[in-house]
Amino acid sequence: MTSSTPDAVVAGEALHARVRLAIAGRGEAFDDLARALAVHQATWCEGYRRLCAASQVDPARDPLERLPAVPTDAFKVARVATFPAALDAVVFRTSGTTVGTRGAHPMRSLATYHDAAMAWAKETLFAPYRAVAPLIVALAAPPERAVDSSLARMMGWFVEELGAAGSCFTPIDELPAALGALEAAGRSEAPVLVLGAAFAFVHLLDALASRDARSLALPAGSRVMQTGGFKGRSRTIEGGALRRELADALGVPAREIVGEYGMTELSSQLYALDPRPGEDDRWIYRAPPWVRVRACHPETLAPLPVGARGIARVEDLANVESAWAVQTADEIVVHDDGGVELFGRLPGATPRGCSLAVEELVEGAQAARSAGGSAP
Repeated sequence: MTSSTPDAVVAGEALHARVRLAIAGRGEAFDDLARALAVHQATWCEGYRRLCAASQVDPARDPLERLPAVPTDAFKVARVATFPAALDAVVFRTSGTTVGTRGAHPMRSLATYHDAAMAWAKETLFAPYRAVAPLIVALAAPPERAVDSSLARMMGWFVEELGAAGSCFTPIDELPAALGALEAAGRSEAPVLVLGAAFAFVHLLDALASRDARSLALPAGSRVMQTGGFKGRSRTIEGGALRRELADALGVPAREIVGEYGMTELSSQLYALDPRPGEDDRWIYRAPPWVRVRACHPETLAPLPVGARGIARVEDLANVESAWAVQTADEIVVHDDGGVELFGRLPGATPRGCSLAVEELVEGAQAARSAGGSAP
């Protein structure tokens, strides 16, 4: 921190209110809010201020595309927040499926995350269910058992607020219960929405194959939300093949297998509602109006032209008190209609541009601690 905590919190609270208005469709222009967030984060987060200084940019004046994004790796090595840890309402953490420290995303309030997650899900994932609520089966631990999982928390809101009576969580490591819940859902009159990470569905398919059960025959109008990568604990399966196998096993049309792209470091999600016509393996993800995605050069992190392949920079206005712009190592192409096509993680080490940015953030945190501050 660079001044008193109350000032940072008051300013942050006002920004949360402005962003929630934008999420509701009654707010300011994207660029105006992004500018306000960048200035706020450079003011109250020592690491981000140093990152801006190293990039020789002024958050208040320079073009937004020139302002640095915080690499996802920085969330593993530095606190990315404009408020002290004593005010944390929750700290979401990355899954830890790769070697190394888990990334952490502290939140002082869940209100903006809730509004962003719910608003875009209603417009996309839940769009067919305006007249009748689906029976939700989430193949995951419930939020009270996975308190540091942002995905579990979001699924919890879906179950609590948008699901029909009987909606439930059933962890995939409790396979008999998971299969039983899906079989019961198949006998339901209501449409079913199955939520899960890709590896959970791989395990489900393996379990069905082992007992010679090829289909659970969900009711008409059912759909599946699949998130995460395609490397399972038992085997690896290519994304398009997984979608086809799921459609067959659950009796759901392939167009109703919905892709979700989110991460612990973000507060918003993208959804791919259907593949490109005639190209089942090419999902195109759509971002909400309060999110902007750019493809960037992996070495320089400079924005690339529309249609060029690079790594994803995600500008998420719902990240009010952490990082308004997050730099990932996910390879993407942003098409001329704004759709985002994903190609997985960039092979090899962390992109050089991201590594340099992480160094600046770590040095910023160390400098603040040496000065006796309570830097994020």
